[in-house]
Amino acid sequence: MASLRDIKSRITSTKKTSQITKAMQMVSAAKLNRAENNAKAFVPYMEKMQEVVSNVAQGISGVSHPMLETRPVKKTGYIVITSDRGLAGGFNSNVLRSVFQAIQKRHSSKDDYAIVAIGRMGRDFFMKRGSHVISEVTQVGDDVTFADIKAIASEAVNLFADEKIDELYLCYNHYVSAIEQVVTEKKLLPVTDLSHSSKIVSYEFEPDEDEILKVLLPQYAESLIYGALLDSKASEHAARMTAMKSATDNAKELIDSLTLSYNRARQAAITQEITEIVGGAAALE
Repeated sequence: MASLRDIKSRITSTKKTSQITKAMQMVSAAKLNRAENNAKAFVPYMEKMQEVVSNVAQGISGVSHPMLETRPVKKTGYIVITSDRGLAGGFNSNVLRSVFQAIQKRHSSKDDYAIVAIGRMGRDFFMKRGSHVISEVTQVGDDVTFADIKAIASEAVNLFADEKIDELYLCYNHYVSAIEQVVTEKKLLPVTDLSHSSKIVSYEFEPDEDEILKVLLPQYAESLIYGALLDSKASEHAARMTAMKSATDNAKELIDSLTLSYNRARQAAITQEITEIVGGAAALE
């Protein structure tokens, strides 16, 4: 059995750990509220952007764009969004496992795909496995702005436009609620998920349709990446809040168990001392 000093030391260290996890839980809860508001505020913009792109694409006859055309797939790109830090439960492992399984199912060679990593955990995961990480960005703050990922989003879109990849997938954790995040894979390019509205709005173009599409479609794809990042940030804080709450609860259970063991050991030590005293007194008679 562990000594009283050892048990007391474990109780003290566990209490300190529970104070840290409780503080991290509260911080994540505050960040979650802000991240959730940011993600929800971006939804109307995305819906309007999709509506405009859909109407423009459907309303123009005889005009095409490379981002709208499906071509034979020789190489696939994956934009994988993870966090820069751990201690978030299954937030990172779930999305990385899903992407890795999809890659193993679809590709027989590492030359058939490339990774665009947003977040250190995803970058390290694929680099350790020898995958081709064609581009990366880390240290994205909690209050993420479009400027933070503008360069990597443009680069990912240009890879498709330059035919270096033939399709592009977006993989991230979709925020449903504080206790539920769903791993999501969305085909970003070529653009195939435009809603077909029965009512097509007529637009007047300046300078012309081709120039409008050249600007509008890359902006649409980049906006999808930014929206997914906002969604992922909310999921990250929710997952970390839940993980830290679980850690705090487990620490409290451990403290209760250790306290019980400490009291039993202390009682046994006192009983042993009394027995020795009584035995010594009897030996003197």
